[in-house]
Amino acid sequence: MTAVTFASPERRRRPASEFARRLNKAAGMALGFLIIVLGILVAPLPGPGGVPIITLGLILVLRASTGAKRLFIRACHRWPRTLSPIRRLLRRNSPFVSIVWQMMLRMEKFVTRGNGLMAGWRRSLKRRRTA
Repeated sequence: MTAVTFASPERRRRPASEFARRLNKAAGMALGFLIIVLGILVAPLPGPGGVPIITLGLILVLRASTGAKRLFIRACHRWPRTLSPIRRLLRRNSPFVSIVWQMMLRMEKFVTRGNGLMAGWRRSLKRRRTA
């Protein structure tokens, strides 16, 4: 046996029953859709509160559904720059806080053309780091 055989994910996990696997996927999709609906309800409030919530719901749905993954891959080929933060969030051990911060800055720059509140916070953080 090689080291690759011992390191394979199938070796590390206990095999779950088919029913448990399907139940887990159904629960993930249901929770994802519930979070998306919550994000849509929060979206009209001031600030970008709905965007991160909807993104979290989409991530849960993408992890549970192969059909949604196919649609997401097609969308990634069509709009790669827009969907790159979501792709980065789907990776294992992704730096969640920095990705969400970059998404918020990008959204703020799009809405206010770079002269908003978060741009001032970013400048003050840069000054503190260099000082």
